Amino acid sequence: MFSSFGVVNLPTYLAGVLLIVLLPGPNSLYVLSVAARRGVRAGYAGAAGVFCGDTVLMTLSAAGVASLFRTNAMLFGIVKYVGAAYLAWVAIGMLRAGWEMWRTRHEAGGTAETVAAAAAGESGGKVERPFRRAFVVSLLNPKAILFFISFFVQFVDPTYAYPALSFLVLGAFAQIGSVLYLSALIFGGTRLAAAFRRRRRLSAGASSAAGALFLGFAAKLSLASA
Repeated sequence: MFSSFGVVNLPTYLAGVLLIVLLPGPNSLYVLSVAARRGVRAGYAGAAGVFCGDTVLMTLSAAGVASLFRTNAMLFGIVKYVGAAYLAWVAIGMLRAGWEMWRTRHEAGGTAETVAAAAAGESGGKVERPFRRAFVVSLLNPKAILFFISFFVQFVDPTYAYPALSFLVLGAFAQIGSVLYLSALIFGGTRLAAAFRRRRRLSAGASSAAGALFLGFAAKLSLASA
C-alpha cells in the first residue's frame, strides 16, 4: 500500500521508529515531569510542544536543511552550543528548586506549588509554559535534525515523483509513535503526582535527579559532532 507513496521497507522503518521513540531523552523526561507535577492537561501541552518541534525538524530535514550542518561546522557548532546551554539552564533551575524543597522539607504548606516550580526550573514567580519549553528543547537539538535526514532518506524511493509525500507518510508514523509513548508517560506521570504532594523529600529527589539528567543531556549535546 505505502509503496505507492514512495515508501520502501516500511516494517524496518516502523521497528526503527519504535526504538527511537523509546530511547530516553530530554523531551520525554520533561513531558513526564510536567505531567507528574501539573496533571494531564499540562502534560499534553508539553507533548504538543514536542510534536511541533519534531515537525519543524522533520520539515527542515525533508527540505535538505540538515545537510548544511554536515558541511558547515560553524553553523552546527552554534546550534549545538545554544541547545546545550538551554538544557543546562533548565537543569540548573531544577537543581536549585530541588535544593530549596529539601531545605524547607519540614515546613508545612505549598508542597504542590513548589514541586511544580521545581522541575520547571522557575524562579521569581514566573509562570511555567510547558508548550514553549518543550518546543524549544525539541527544536534546539541538531543531532535530531541529522538523525531525521539520515534515517528518513533510507526509506524513500529515489525514483518517486513526489518525495514530499513520502516524507509526510514517514513523519506521520513517527508522530503517531510519539503520541502513544508520550500519552503513556503522561498518564503514568499523573500517578506520581499524589506521592509528590505528600512527600517533599521525594519531590526534592525527583527534581534533583531530573536536573542531573538534563545536565547529562547538555554535556552529551555539547560533545556531539556532525
